[in-house]
Amino acid sequence: MKSKSLAQVTDFDLKLLRIFKTVCECGSFSAAESLLGITRSAISLHMSDLEKRLGMRLCQRGRAGFALTDEGREILRHSDSMMAAIEGFRQQVNQMHKQLRGEFNIGIINNLVTQPKMKITHALDSLREIGPDIRLNISMSTAAEIERGLMDGRLHIGALPLTSPVSGLDYAHLYDEKSELYCSSTHPLFSGDSDPGDDILAQYDAIAPSFRMTAETIGLHQMLNCTATASDREGIAFLILTGRFIGYLPDHFAAQWVEKKLMRAVAPSRLNFSSKIAIVTRKGRRPNAILERFLQALDL
Repeated sequence: MKSKSLAQVTDFDLKLLRIFKTVCECGSFSAAESLLGITRSAISLHMSDLEKRLGMRLCQRGRAGFALTDEGREILRHSDSMMAAIEGFRQQVNQMHKQLRGEFNIGIINNLVTQPKMKITHALDSLREIGPDIRLNISMSTAAEIERGLMDGRLHIGALPLTSPVSGLDYAHLYDEKSELYCSSTHPLFSGDSDPGDDILAQYDAIAPSFRMTAETIGLHQMLNCTATASDREGIAFLILTGRFIGYLPDHFAAQWVEKKLMRAVAPSRLNFSSKIAIVTRKGRRPNAILERFLQALDL
């Protein structure tokens, strides 16, 4: 049979080599029929195809029975090595999925830990279970800082309120966060009317966030007499607890003081707003197995 160079090993070649290996292990075409689930004539055609593709005779078949040629024995030996290498590669890939390694950098808006749904906490737990060697690095900061970190590659993922999306980033809704207007137990409003009028509220100092807000949130703050600013929700809480300011806080964050009767919501039925908390990643990011597993754990 004329010699021939095999430029590349295709999936079809692997199929033919597996049939060849099975026939060799069974010792004949007829014995391999039931194991392969194909007829002797089909096996014979596949063997002929393989010999043509390799350019060499692999076995003798006929009345004298099945017997490998010298070339056939060499091909069988090399194919065994190749199949073992493929299986080893498959096992190594599976092991990589089971034992993820590397750093995972997350940026989270301040004070999100008290959110009762705890989706991020559960996702971190799941990630740690499948990748105990992953180094988790969490940065608590403002939305603008998280977006900058994602854009320059310092962060893999972020969690922040969705106000005005930045081009170059992908936003996926995680959950809604409700905020209400609060005063502390030492503020005059604490023991007063549960729903004072806007004219009364305007008599008291209030806090305006210095971070980005939606149009709805801006409108609610414009109704107040904002004489102080805060860069995050913890700063707003500090000022409310002085007893001299009123301000908006997420209900899950304020709950710790409400339960201790150190704060209460003011006119909660009408002075409230909802924010969408989003999981944010960079568009066109490089493939990252840790990030993909984290997103799967978030069910996104």
